[in-house]
Amino acid sequence: MSFEAKRCGVQFSPPSIVLIYQNKETKKVRKRKIPVRNFSKYSDYGMAAERLKNHPRHRDYLEGVSQNQLEKLLIILRDHMLGFTLEHSLASFRLDPDEDLNKLGDEELARKKGQMDELFEKNRRRKDDPDFVYDLEVDFTKSTQERCSWDEESDDGF
Repeated sequence: MSFEAKRCGVQFSPPSIVLIYQNKETKKVRKRKIPVRNFSKYSDYGMAAERLKNHPRHRDYLEGVSQNQLEKLLIILRDHMLGFTLEHSLASFRLDPDEDLNKLGDEELARKKGQMDELFEKNRRRKDDPDFVYDLEVDFTKSTQERCSWDEESDDGF
């Protein structure tokens, strides 16, 4: 059988991944709750997502769900176990261009980098895309931000 994932979410009690999917043969839309067993606030969400995706019972259903999306859902579940609100968890996935990434911890930085990679892939133009332009030139306006000494041209000619 083949299934097409339509929506994916998380349930806090009991800890589960909720999947809305469509059976491609019968065209029926169904809901499946996939329990997340042996998952605690200290668990590695990457390993747990991989374990779920490769589990023989859930493999066919989760085939259309990306590893990244499963990891996000497990991060939200783990944040809930740590006592954070849903709004806090969702805010940690948003990109703020003014945020200083040097002040983040390793895990938060990995989240932000994952978001940036995902955004890059979404906006990326390949040669076979219909709106691909080979030599695209973009004129960025001058920023009104403060200037640094290395921004200024030196007299050395380098």
